[in-house]
Amino acid sequence: MEAVTHFVNDSVEFYKWSLNIADKRVESWPMMASPFPTLAISCLYLVFLWAGPRYMEDRQPYTLRKTLIVYNFSMVVLNFYIAKELLIGSRAAGYSYLCQPVNYSNDVNEVRIASALWWYYISKGVEFLDTVFFILRKKFNQVSFLHVYHHCTMFILWWIGIKWVPGGQSFFGATINSSIHVLMYGYYGLAALGPQMQKYLWWKKYLTIIQMIQFHVTIGHAGHSLYTGCPFPCWMQWALIGYAVTFIILFANFYYHAYRRKPSSSSHKAGKPVANGNAAVTNGHSKAEEPEENGKRQRKGRAKRE
Repeated sequence: MEAVTHFVNDSVEFYKWSLNIADKRVESWPMMASPFPTLAISCLYLVFLWAGPRYMEDRQPYTLRKTLIVYNFSMVVLNFYIAKELLIGSRAAGYSYLCQPVNYSNDVNEVRIASALWWYYISKGVEFLDTVFFILRKKFNQVSFLHVYHHCTMFILWWIGIKWVPGGQSFFGATINSSIHVLMYGYYGLAALGPQMQKYLWWKKYLTIIQMIQFHVTIGHAGHSLYTGCPFPCWMQWALIGYAVTFIILFANFYYHAYRRKPSSSSHKAGKPVANGNAAVTNGHSKAEEPEENGKRQRKGRAKRE
């Protein structure tokens, strides 16, 4: 019991010390004074993962077609804004793409970059709605381990990033990821418009490839910084490398099962051709969607209207 008491006290002292070295510019920003709002939202997300399917078990799925169109294109706009702000701010501040320490000053460009990164963190909380919409539409097979792992960890880890390193090399990964999300949510938005858009959506598997390339670039970038002694926090670099490795493994497994694994004999017996173009893209969506992905799915029974 005494060991537990010491552990708790040491943890509290470490937390208090860590707050002393946090970025003072962001402590008054929404959600940044304490980790508890972020942790509370993440816990509610996990509770919904358990309660949502049980609530929907005996109910008809919602279509949410119009909601999905608005949501996906709104996410395109948000991610485009983040990528644009990071690119313009980093260029104006004279950032290096190979090694850039954090500048904690109130320089207008540095604050602009920190603000864009804060919006990037907020976008990760908004992305919890991806899972909510899957569950309300009863697409439970889309809520894979990769999907949940990606959504839950990104929100928490980027709170840490904004609290201590809202600038410097943090801009690099956020710029790449938000740019990819412009393409990804653009794909979902087009798919939500209806089956007539499918002939224009042949490129979805390449989104998964781009995301895997992103993780390799992240590892290379962080590794280069560690090798050259870049004065950016080493703990952040090692955390990025470890985190990116987990995504490479999970996304490679997803890509293999979605695009490379040979179709089972049962698929042929059912008379349904299996094509590369029918696997759902990323953010952990591990199973194939119907052609009307993110849109209105045809069913014998009537789905609930919005």
